[in-house]
Amino acid sequence: MSRYRNLSLFLVLAAVWGSAFMAIKAGLGTPDAPGGFFEAPVLFAAVRYDVAGVLMLAYAWYVVDDPVPRGRDEWATVAVGAVLLIAAYHAFLFVGETDPAVTSAAAAVIVSLSPALTTGFARAFLPSESLTAVGVLGLLLGLAGVVVLADPDPGNVLAGGAVAKLLVFLAAASFALGSVLTRRIDAGMPIESMEAWSMVGGALVMHVAAYGRGERVGDVAWTADAVLALAYLSIAASALGFLVYFDLLDRLGAVEINLVSYVAPVFAALSGWAFLAETPTPATGAGFLLIFGGFLLLKRRAVRAEWSRVRGEPTR
Repeated sequence: MSRYRNLSLFLVLAAVWGSAFMAIKAGLGTPDAPGGFFEAPVLFAAVRYDVAGVLMLAYAWYVVDDPVPRGRDEWATVAVGAVLLIAAYHAFLFVGETDPAVTSAAAAVIVSLSPALTTGFARAFLPSESLTAVGVLGLLLGLAGVVVLADPDPGNVLAGGAVAKLLVFLAAASFALGSVLTRRIDAGMPIESMEAWSMVGGALVMHVAAYGRGERVGDVAWTADAVLALAYLSIAASALGFLVYFDLLDRLGAVEINLVSYVAPVFAALSGWAFLAETPTPATGAGFLLIFGGFLLLKRRAVRAEWSRVRGEPTR
């Protein structure tokens, strides 16, 4: 019964997080039909986390005895989370998705590189741990997947949404680096408190960035699509999505829950096709296979151990 429950929640999380890429596109609009937050993508991300941050903070206050960060290490963890995990990740992602060449599926596939990048950054910040030759191959394979997905025109590297896809790649890299730095600080802070305060701080950082970019509330066209997308992203994808994530993290562990990054693109492609008439390209599929192959090479030992545990076999 527990296994079916975990599988159901895993698929729900993949569906919610995968369809979030479609919701971002829907809330932004397109150059041909600009609406919603098209002229203010960073403000869109900021308002999303205004709502999600308040909801998560209320939840943290309910489940954690002392949800307020204490000491330099805990505040440093929140700062890293706010700047990299929330602000940089979402600002790059939302701006990247304003380009129609970046479909919901393409964005989800590029973001799925994050677990592989996390391993690479972990090796860089922990000199005692070096990547093996197979690990280096896995990282290069994942990066090759992004290049295939970007499909740059040799005659004009700025064409075909290459720059926008690079921004989405920077989003994935920001999230990966933030994950490594929070582990390096190792403040022992409850994850609910860390996520909540990071969301609130990240929203503030993005409001400042949006103002610096010249984005104003007056630039927003409050269409029905924009309001629905904002509500879905704030409540379903962020607040409820992270609650499911916390629950599965405790039950499944980091390796299995990381696999949600590789199931989410399927739901991103389906929702993009159903609601936005997006058609995934062969490059999207090829890029996904390369990135997933790189992940399996990088995490081969952990995946093998996890597979043995699921099958009830003794680990070696």
